[in-house]
Amino acid sequence: MPAEQISVVTTVPVAPERAWALYTDADAVTRWNFASDDWQCPSASIDLRVGGTHVARMEAKDGSFGFDFTGTYEEVDMPRSLTLRLDDGRKSRTTFAPSDGGTTVETTFDADDAAPVEMQRDGWQAILNNYGKLVAQMSQG
Repeated sequence: MPAEQISVVTTVPVAPERAWALYTDADAVTRWNFASDDWQCPSASIDLRVGGTHVARMEAKDGSFGFDFTGTYEEVDMPRSLTLRLDDGRKSRTTFAPSDGGTTVETTFDADDAAPVEMQRDGWQAILNNYGKLVAQMSQG
């Protein structure tokens, strides 16, 4: 049976090219890729090409837990869409669509069996919200 699909979305006040750039830049990723203020993303590495790897280190700030979020890019269609095959076999696809006043960024991903769907949706949405906040801050400066 295929995994349940979960979608999260945000709209950012920049063109798709700029939204893409801040989503795929390793330094920017370390500034937005965490679900709550007690977590951090101290490092990221992005080889943005089909067959390239994505690695983002996720850690609790108190040092109690950490893991590498890793995958391989299956689709890189700048600035429209990215598909990442996670190392556990699940798939994540992010699209960048022009919208009134900016770009709608939507990520659809396969749910895992380890956590409730609502928890996964909330966590990924919180990360995407952090991305949106960073993009909004950077677009003002």
